[in-house]
Amino acid sequence: MTTSAAPAQVAIAHAPWFTKARFGMFVHWGLYSLAARHEWVMYRENMSVSQYRKYFEHFDPDLYDPREWAAAAKKAGMKYVVLTTKHHDGFALWDSALTEYKSTNTPCGQDLLVPYVAALREAGLKVGFYHSVIDWHHPDFPIDGNHADRHNPDWQDLNSARDGGKYREYLHGQVRELLSNYGQIDYLFFDFSYPDVATANPDGGTTFTGKGAQDWGSVELMSMIRELQPGIIVNDRLDVPGDFVTPEQYQPAGAMVSGGKEVPWEACQTLNGSWGYDRDNQDYKSTQQLVQMLIDGVSKGGNLLLNVGPTARGEIDPRAHAALEDIGEWMRLHSKSIYGAGVSGLQAPADARYTLCGNRLYLHLFAWPFQFIHLPGLAGKVEYAQLLHDASEVKFLVLDPGQSAGHMTPAAAAPGTLTLQLPVQRPGVAVPVVELFLTSETATESDLP
Repeated sequence: MTTSAAPAQVAIAHAPWFTKARFGMFVHWGLYSLAARHEWVMYRENMSVSQYRKYFEHFDPDLYDPREWAAAAKKAGMKYVVLTTKHHDGFALWDSALTEYKSTNTPCGQDLLVPYVAALREAGLKVGFYHSVIDWHHPDFPIDGNHADRHNPDWQDLNSARDGGKYREYLHGQVRELLSNYGQIDYLFFDFSYPDVATANPDGGTTFTGKGAQDWGSVELMSMIRELQPGIIVNDRLDVPGDFVTPEQYQPAGAMVSGGKEVPWEACQTLNGSWGYDRDNQDYKSTQQLVQMLIDGVSKGGNLLLNVGPTARGEIDPRAHAALEDIGEWMRLHSKSIYGAGVSGLQAPADARYTLCGNRLYLHLFAWPFQFIHLPGLAGKVEYAQLLHDASEVKFLVLDPGQSAGHMTPAAAAPGTLTLQLPVQRPGVAVPVVELFLTSETATESDLP
């Protein structure tokens, strides 16, 4: 640890809970769960509104119990949940006064957000809504390259009768309902803007114009959101600045920057490459991979929003449940290295990540070393070390700087290096963590958060 100040942990001033929580659950659930082959099934298979209607007519999630979702999230160590109130197919999970295309008009017959919000509050979890600004069902949403009807040869004629202003009014009206009728909402994830040609035309063919802030009325929409829910946090996908940025399906190389400054960020990731329930998808990430994604994000100052796609009957499927339980077991023993932790300002050894929380530095070992691991810059800066999962002591030493490699002795590392002596056997956890207690002088000199 150098005596230069540790990096300030980037936070949201009006919602400091977000960067302390670090870990949340994303839930993609809607009519596409019946198809069970990806949430973009209407787009991928070029379904018309009438062809897609069969899912609306058969939507009856009789096993839906959001208390079970909340319990699974809490057991996994998650602190907030974000549910798709409306995805791109335009179907509303609540009793919207602005459309007939809603859950109360299906065999389900109920507003699904009422029990969802109640379950999260009961469990002490922050309440999040996802809302798509895209709508393949609405008759006034202009057809473009991200529309399910993009290959319709009559798209130009159809668009000539569509009024983007009417759709914008509808979008604002539904957001107003969501933020007025369910009490305090903590988090809002919009999806998504595509103002440039590449994102407006993902599959080539006809060249369409994109959609962005003007189309959504984003400035006015954000103003309304702040008025209705002053404490809410909003993401960056309205083509105007938000409270945090949202890398999707990749892990950033480092801190995220917007407007020339570091900003809070959250990586949204799937268990298997699909957001919605995908029955035949076997491409599940291992527990180790999932835990490593969480650690990697926190080490760079970010959050992880990990997705589940419940079945059409409303349950989290067994494979997703198993993954959440495994993550939860790791978090039960290691959450000190995640909650409230962030960037350390130190270069971690190969196959390792540091997180920093107060005067404790956490070394996460993605690969298990051959007995010794060398930590540059930490000599004289650590007063005690232990494996976090069982609080068993880890011995450390500073090698004689003049020591040469011999038959039984390693060569000395660079001056200022602290060497940990680890057990031969790797601990039986997804990712072992060493907790390093920094000296009080180090904490003072480094101005740690």
